[in-house]
Amino acid sequence: MNISDSERAITILETMGYKPASKQNEADLILINACSVRGSAIDRIHGMMPAFKILKEKNKKLKLVLTGCLLKVDRKKFEENFDYILDIKDLPRWPHLLGIRNQESGIRDYLKIKPKYTDEKIVYIPISNGCDNFCTYCAVPYTRDRLKCRSHKDVLSEVKSVIKNGAREIWLLGQNVNDYKSPADSSIKFPKLLKLVNNIPGDFIIKFTSPHPKNFSKELIKIMASCKKIAHYLNLPMQSGDNKILKAMNRPYTAQQYKTLVKKIRRAIPDIKLSTDVIVGFPGETKKQFENTLKLFKELNFDMGYIARFSPRPGTLAAKMKDDVSPKEKARRWNIINTILLKKWSRRK
Repeated sequence: MNISDSERAITILETMGYKPASKQNEADLILINACSVRGSAIDRIHGMMPAFKILKEKNKKLKLVLTGCLLKVDRKKFEENFDYILDIKDLPRWPHLLGIRNQESGIRDYLKIKPKYTDEKIVYIPISNGCDNFCTYCAVPYTRDRLKCRSHKDVLSEVKSVIKNGAREIWLLGQNVNDYKSPADSSIKFPKLLKLVNNIPGDFIIKFTSPHPKNFSKELIKIMASCKKIAHYLNLPMQSGDNKILKAMNRPYTAQQYKTLVKKIRRAIPDIKLSTDVIVGFPGETKKQFENTLKLFKELNFDMGYIARFSPRPGTLAAKMKDDVSPKEKARRWNIINTILLKKWSRRK
């Protein structure tokens, strides 16, 4: 999603007359695309500020612009460091917000922006923006607003265009792709959209991220299994293998329901490569509850996993919970699961 946001930001900047600089010290504007979803991403920007300060001392015309999925508290932290802090969802209004009022893009909707693709072969196409799920740890509904879906006609038009220009891999993007429903035709939900994209002539593969286990339907599994262009790869976030922690996360499924879903997917698509997301050290997570996650993680034998140590994101419900798992214990749990993945990959080599 960050790549897709950046491509759309480049498009808007170019309508304002900006062109890419070959080096940072030659730039008159530096754009940082941030993400408040992870505290570590915000920390990295803090670490970059001394270098930016030196650049600004050398080039008095240099403007620093911060954008992306930003919580209010993170915006406030950077107010003194950046000349402009702009919401990514306000991209169409950037010319006005940056004071270039005579160069309006004419676009009023983020999802209508025609992006400047950074890779013509692998193309990222958002089908929706925002999220209505309100997982207690997640900042997305607060940084990107509620779910807004793109017309299937626009999605299909963009896919056809990039295929014509040589794209070989299409990623359909959404904070929760399987919540998709076309505003132009309510009968076209995510499975049907996938089938429509699959039916477009051309030599390409289709991938998507990120789905939610709660409404990963039989129809979606059937479409994935039957459509030749849909890659046999899936990232299916588990987050925890303990029912109490899942409930505290506002993830409306149980560990058993998740396991049953994985079995259905593997039964329908035997060669599928499956990855997952896991958060360790969520508020209140006991060692026993972590063991439940570890047990399920081992049992399901994922091909890959993206493991995060819980960090409270201001404004979310989880930030109001007591962060009672120590950094040392979070690191221990993180290392245990990552060691499993490392051993798996070393055996493959």
